[in-house]
Amino acid sequence: MISELFKSFDKLNILIIGDVMIDAYLWGKVDRISPEAPVPIVSVTKKEYRLGGAANVALNLQALGATPFICALVGDDKEGNEFIQLLKNKAIADGGIVKIAHRPTTVKTRIIGQNQQILRIDAETDTEISSAQSLLILEKFNHFISQYKIDAIIFEDYDKGLITQYLIDEVIKSANYRNIPIIVDPKKRNFLNYHGVTLFKPNLKELKEGLKLEFDAHNHPSLQAAVAQLQKQIDAKTVMVTLSENGVYVASGDKQKLTPAHIRTVADVSGAGDTVISVTAACLAAGADIFTAAQIGNLAGGLVCEKVGVVPVDKAQLLKEALQLIP
Repeated sequence: MISELFKSFDKLNILIIGDVMIDAYLWGKVDRISPEAPVPIVSVTKKEYRLGGAANVALNLQALGATPFICALVGDDKEGNEFIQLLKNKAIADGGIVKIAHRPTTVKTRIIGQNQQILRIDAETDTEISSAQSLLILEKFNHFISQYKIDAIIFEDYDKGLITQYLIDEVIKSANYRNIPIIVDPKKRNFLNYHGVTLFKPNLKELKEGLKLEFDAHNHPSLQAAVAQLQKQIDAKTVMVTLSENGVYVASGDKQKLTPAHIRTVADVSGAGDTVISVTAACLAAGADIFTAAQIGNLAGGLVCEKVGVVPVDKAQLLKEALQLIP
């Protein structure tokens, strides 16, 4: 069954709406401490630019065999041009990207020495886009859903200003009319604004912040009560909470399940959430039940944590593990 599920990914078209960015890397060696301040000196040996944020979700979907489409914005700047070129290099359609003047493209620069992240520098704005700019994004969205059979829609929210209440409401209305499942990877600003979605996937920190609650995640009744409260507030069919090394908790209808994480040698957690949402969404779009989808998504998130930097999941490796570990 799982082998057939993975084969069916190749037929999927999945639309992502969210904040995109460039993940820049400066790789190098650390041999000494600066005489100017108590900080390491990194002798740079390699520079690299990768697709990040919602674009990393697209990369993960592509790695699974699905066809991703992105609705997003970049600045009308050098970095925006670089981002579009990165999409082209990966053969991902750039027709849903809107360029906006006087708004910087988000770039996260990670400085890595001896395979350890030493520093991250973020160049960005998180100002919410205007109504006119939301309409431009909505035009791109409407083009995709009218031209292609879209099997699922993912909101990939990084709180950088693209996703507004108006955009959320219009997309959900259109998706529900067409019976397209909606999967949400939320952040704080819009946390309670996604009403009536198919799957809502916060991590533990986001759940606590979004509901303004404090509880011990190891206390199962407290976690269960918080998720039940969230389900009621946003009328979500399913809530899936990622719990890092403690696994993933899923509540769907009157069923709940806590799936433990598998022991990993963690090198870097960057991008793991993107992988979890991508794989879970693909499984749901391909017809898997939510508990199987969550298990496979959880496995995928763990696999990418074993690699340094933001990287998409390896489909063959994921399939091998899923066949071994999922009954």
